[in-house]
Amino acid sequence: MAGGGAVSSGNGKAYPGKLTKRVLVTTIVAAMGGLIFGYDLGISGGVTSMDSFLEKFFPSVYRKQKADNSTNQYCKFDSQTLTLFTSSLYVAALLSSLVASWVTWRLGRRRSMLVGGTLFCAGALINGFAQNIAMLIVGRLLLGFGIGFGNQAVPLYLSEMAPYKYRGALNFCFQLSITAGILIANLLNYWFVKIEGGWGWRLSLGGAVVPALIMIVGSWFLPETPNSLIENGKKDEARAELLKIRGVDNVDEEFKDLVAASEASKKVEHPWRNLFQRKYRPHLVMALLIPFFQQITGINVIMFYAPVLFKTIGFGGTASLMSAVITGLVNVVATVVAIYLVDKLGRKFLFIEGGIQMIASQVAVAILIGLKFGTSGNTSNLPEWYAIVVVLFICVYVAGFAWSWGPLGWLVPSEIFPLEIRSAAQSITVSVNMFFTFIIAQLFLMMLCLMKFWLFIFFSFFVVVMTLFVIFLLPETKGIPIEEMAIVWKSHWFWKRFVADGVDMEMAKGGSRVNTI
Repeated sequence: MAGGGAVSSGNGKAYPGKLTKRVLVTTIVAAMGGLIFGYDLGISGGVTSMDSFLEKFFPSVYRKQKADNSTNQYCKFDSQTLTLFTSSLYVAALLSSLVASWVTWRLGRRRSMLVGGTLFCAGALINGFAQNIAMLIVGRLLLGFGIGFGNQAVPLYLSEMAPYKYRGALNFCFQLSITAGILIANLLNYWFVKIEGGWGWRLSLGGAVVPALIMIVGSWFLPETPNSLIENGKKDEARAELLKIRGVDNVDEEFKDLVAASEASKKVEHPWRNLFQRKYRPHLVMALLIPFFQQITGINVIMFYAPVLFKTIGFGGTASLMSAVITGLVNVVATVVAIYLVDKLGRKFLFIEGGIQMIASQVAVAILIGLKFGTSGNTSNLPEWYAIVVVLFICVYVAGFAWSWGPLGWLVPSEIFPLEIRSAAQSITVSVNMFFTFIIAQLFLMMLCLMKFWLFIFFSFFVVVMTLFVIFLLPETKGIPIEEMAIVWKSHWFWKRFVADGVDMEMAKGGSRVNTI
């Protein structure tokens, strides 16, 4: 590979290409689409912990959380209407991701991002000027539609633009912008809650206009990916763009393989139906389980409700928002570390190490909260030193997620799907992610009230399961060109029985031909 050595794919191919300035600029701009997702993740939890916001829209919750300390700490914020404010966005994101699949496939990745930014901008404006719960929910739904389009298109765009040697690091820019959005939102919440008159929450919610405008303007000027141009019959433009982003004089081999993949994909009349064919079984399993596992880590318990959670375990209002800022900062730093490591150590190493780290920290948090509150939840505020220890272990957990399941949960699905099912499979990934994000967001406060500190043990159990899943069933995809990814399945001890064609199976069985469907 020109500009830094070649890594051969399973077919002996090593496409020439450099890490060009054009690739860097376009991927950074596209990754800014993650800001809208991250900003919302960070802003909603902080706003729902603001007294002025609760008093206006959720007075019963406001009165409950203002009660004296004899009130069960675990149940102070338990309100299905309040959680609906947060979770309604993800129902909309789930539904819009299905439409976004067609837009991304037929109209291109860039236009899908443009639509997403526009819808998110409209939702932010409605939320910023909201006068009642109905306006809040309508705004949240529009925000969700925007996130559905953005999360569908951005990871695909990054994977298709990046040289395969740097695909992991460049794709992680999406996760980095998500974490940056969370941190910015937490900082703004910390400042805006201090505004006299109690209208700071309007600035927090309306501030989502800024990342939306960044996405709209950026998408307008971005070039389309060569893959998308070829899909839409613009081969000359695709070849010209491939030459620009690879920075070399000869891209014949990669271009030929992209065209061949496109021609094969056009023969697939029903990508959604074909996704259920035997040869796509591993892709379907990954499209379903990776986003499920990403959410069942419990990360959005921290990201959505960090201020609420910290208030629940005895922090004051401003202190809870500052603790959320600290976890947000850890999230950003750990993601930067992951960008450096992902193409050096590989996906599986980060998955496994991050899983072990999350398990240990979740168990520690459960023990600390359990020792202080027991199952009754009746106690005074935490001593300062005890609170610091709780925040420390939560930061360890956030760091583990930020360099493993956070970015890899978006990277791995975006790079493993063949072109003929890529949009449909990515749509399933986003839909599953949004569905379980909705479930966790809607049920967390109720689960905290019912399960108490055992909730963290509940999440840690699933982290054990998903770490074992990675060890045994997820192949390593580091250094494999995106259109040559079939090799990782054909050489995997379990999945090769589904994806290998007759020749491969004949070789594997020592000459006895085995037919597959």
